[in-house]
Amino acid sequence: MKNTSTTASPGPAIGFGFSFPDLYDHDALYRLDATFLEWLRDRDASLEGRLKAARVNPASLPRKQASELILEAGPFLEDFVAELFGITGALRDLQEKQARYAPLLSVKRRFVFRKAASGMTPEKANAIDGAGVGAKLAAACGEPLTEDSYTRHVSRWLDDEKAWVSELALAAEYAAWAAFSAEGRAKHHHDILFQLPRKLDPVRLVDVETVDVAGAAAFQLHPSHWRHREGFDLTDKGTDTKGALDQAQYCIKCHNQAKDSCSTGLREKTGEFKSSYFGVILNGCPLDEKISEMHVAKQAGNAIAAVAIVTIDNPMAAATGHRICNDCMKSCIYQKQDPVDIPQAETRSLKDVLDLPYGFEIYSLLTRWNPLNFDRPLPKRPTGHKVLIVGLGPAGFTLAHHLMNDGHTVVGIDGLKIEPLNAEVSGVTPLGERVPFLPVQDVNDIYENLNDRVMAGFGGVAEYGITVRWNKNFLKVIRLLLERRRQFAMFGGVRFGGTLTLDSAFDMGFDHVALCMGAGRPTVIPMKNGLAKGVRQASDFLMGLQLTGAARRDTVANLQVRLPIVVIGGGLTAIDTATESLAYYVVQVEKFLRRYEELVSEAGEAFVRATWHAEDRDTAEEFLTHARAIRAERVAAKRESREPELITLLNSWGGSTVAYRRRMIDSPSYTLNHEEINKALEEGVRFAEGLSPEEVIVDQYGHASALRLSVHQFDADANKLKATGEFVTLPARAILVAAGTQPNTVLAREHEGSVLLDGKYFRAIDECGNLVHPEKLAKPSKVEVLTSMRLDGKAVTFFGDLHPSFAGNVVKAMGGARLGYPVVSKLLERSVPSPVDADALIDKLNDEMRARVHEVIRLTPNIIEVVVKAPMAARAFEPGQFYRLQNFETLAQSTRDTTLAMEGLALTGASVNREQGLLSTIVLEMGGSSDLCAMLKPGEPVILMGPTGTPTETPSQETAMLVGGGLGNAVLFS
Repeated sequence: MKNTSTTASPGPAIGFGFSFPDLYDHDALYRLDATFLEWLRDRDASLEGRLKAARVNPASLPRKQASELILEAGPFLEDFVAELFGITGALRDLQEKQARYAPLLSVKRRFVFRKAASGMTPEKANAIDGAGVGAKLAAACGEPLTEDSYTRHVSRWLDDEKAWVSELALAAEYAAWAAFSAEGRAKHHHDILFQLPRKLDPVRLVDVETVDVAGAAAFQLHPSHWRHREGFDLTDKGTDTKGALDQAQYCIKCHNQAKDSCSTGLREKTGEFKSSYFGVILNGCPLDEKISEMHVAKQAGNAIAAVAIVTIDNPMAAATGHRICNDCMKSCIYQKQDPVDIPQAETRSLKDVLDLPYGFEIYSLLTRWNPLNFDRPLPKRPTGHKVLIVGLGPAGFTLAHHLMNDGHTVVGIDGLKIEPLNAEVSGVTPLGERVPFLPVQDVNDIYENLNDRVMAGFGGVAEYGITVRWNKNFLKVIRLLLERRRQFAMFGGVRFGGTLTLDSAFDMGFDHVALCMGAGRPTVIPMKNGLAKGVRQASDFLMGLQLTGAARRDTVANLQVRLPIVVIGGGLTAIDTATESLAYYVVQVEKFLRRYEELVSEAGEAFVRATWHAEDRDTAEEFLTHARAIRAERVAAKRESREPELITLLNSWGGSTVAYRRRMIDSPSYTLNHEEINKALEEGVRFAEGLSPEEVIVDQYGHASALRLSVHQFDADANKLKATGEFVTLPARAILVAAGTQPNTVLAREHEGSVLLDGKYFRAIDECGNLVHPEKLAKPSKVEVLTSMRLDGKAVTFFGDLHPSFAGNVVKAMGGARLGYPVVSKLLERSVPSPVDADALIDKLNDEMRARVHEVIRLTPNIIEVVVKAPMAARAFEPGQFYRLQNFETLAQSTRDTTLAMEGLALTGASVNREQGLLSTIVLEMGGSSDLCAMLKPGEPVILMGPTGTPTETPSQETAMLVGGGLGNAVLFS
């Protein structure tokens, strides 16, 4: 198959004589840039000249002057883009919509904030008769009191304050009550007008009450603050345009004084970064995003310009923002009151553009061509170099983008199964062939409901680790930014170190390898019975939930969780695990009840229960009882026109409790992102502090029934927690351990000498091969990402959680890629590209790394042989090693309301034909996913990830065969 040139289907014509395919053509982008500069010269020749001059030596341009030039050019770029895509009318509608909020924001700034809030305290506000004042104010307005009516009348009264003294006094009193009293805040919690910054108390960032959970004190929100959650749809849609404009107005735009600490960090007089009350380094946005300038453009009504400013430093902005990162907020100039909610403003700015006609195509274009980016307004000319990126999480996909814009061809591989997208949108078939794609006119056409979304696998931790607090449709947006480009190819289900190694990658023609493999081995807590049934690593649970589709009604994936749930840990993974396990429990038991009733109606109850063991019966009765109670509550709620009170039910069965060994205010989730704790408590999760796990108590079946923990209390004099000698026992049928993870450095252990370790990270070296120790700082003074250099000049670099500077969160990983890609390009500049043609290399990888079913042979009534064509995987196989076989959900057959998508099956090769690239596996049909193997069709693309494991040392070449059901639950026999 040929890696033919990527072309978009022509679609509707766009302006200035360009077509949609031109937007993905290198030479056409240079013509587009020249067209823009000529267009700009006709409107402002001076500005055009200064823009061109800025490109000559951007590093010499003072920061303030650069910001002024960006903001001056932004509206012109916005108008040009609107004309290019033929959306001038739609853009004008958005601008008018934003302008309609100006009076409200003006009244908030001029009156509510400066006058009504002056000298006000909650105590004073609680003494105000809000209802009485509100009635008088409504009478003065002559209409019901709303945010809109308040704005209109107060705005009019402010034009002649002397004539409306009493009315303004009423308005001020009401605003004080609405903004500061508990009753007023509850009444107006949706009204931007009365939402004012609060003073911050670092040890009281979450408003909780204490409840007793099986003898242990735990924090929870008052039930009046609980938030109903339904399944795995998006749990937080974020702010609207009005809310984003409110935050933009709240920002004081301190880039003019070079004090935009949200971007650059807060510094001591010594020049070092300041730390928060909890010791968190306040180094600002790891991407150095021009936040203050974005706010100026957004506030001026220039939505496209605002996004263009964001993409200068953060082209992958769809992967950041609301509910993803808050490093910028932590470093906001406001340190004693609520900071500017920059992530909300950034994400809403992007969504406003994406919601325009051809909004995705506009955003996509700005990641490749951006006149506001003086350093690299256009992709550089092709260099001929080929880079292999191992891992397609935040570090990997960010690095891929920057390296392509630097002129290199990029191939990305990932161990996860990556589902194919619709070729009409992506331009890539399931077998990697390039085909024309259609432009996206409405971004909603490519979005999916998160409850029904296919877990596509792309994005690493952004896919399997981040929950539906974030819209994972943004992952598809990110993926399309890369996948549509001819200079990019990606392969899922590839185990680096197995199918492909450093040596084989360089031998194939790659000029550089970048390791972005993320975190790997979880931290295991030493506690008695720590491997009992019901005990699971939190990261494993989240991966199982996110990647198998277990939470969807139409899958056969099995992931069992029982109540009560105890999550051990205090980081964000623990918080996410607590919320998702609780939400999943409802979905799980309802799905169980529905399928149970269907089977009973078809085959009878005796048949359904015939194979159940005693533990199966107990668990099934538990699930059925709970599901019927949930069903009854839903019926009652519908009858009474209210939300079902599921949290009360779940808590009555034990609920979900986070158990942390230290205080809540010491936990990483609190010190780094206390908002996430608050959001979790809204879903009914409880947080118990000062508890350290000692023993898992098991029942007669060997399943967890409770968790015994030692109690610790804070000693203020010693400033640390001390054991009290007391113990508590929390009922727990599911114990999920979130004690942190270690970098995925297995490559160094499996292939000694290829890359070396420095502690728990890969070692770093300088260009002379000397060992260096990178700063544990997201903005190091020197970027050290080189880990291996060969005699022929070919090098290996490392990023993300593998690197001490950039480990910890999504935006740090992305920031590391942004800082590190120039190092990669500099290394490549010193060497001649390998003679292998980039397109030929991708064609070879498509043929050898994309597994296809060759044949399915029935051996016995319950044993089948699946022969897969996967030349590279077959050549790498040694006796005793394993593979993971899985079909693609998007290509799987369906029956009634169930998609026949397989969980990963752990199998070993029964025979190998290396010449033909065939690998034979034997599968014993044991129910579930193993039964689906018989439905595989010749030619069907599949995932065959591996080989993995230590080869068997035997004198003969005969192998054992592994047959069985789910991953990790197979039977080995000779």
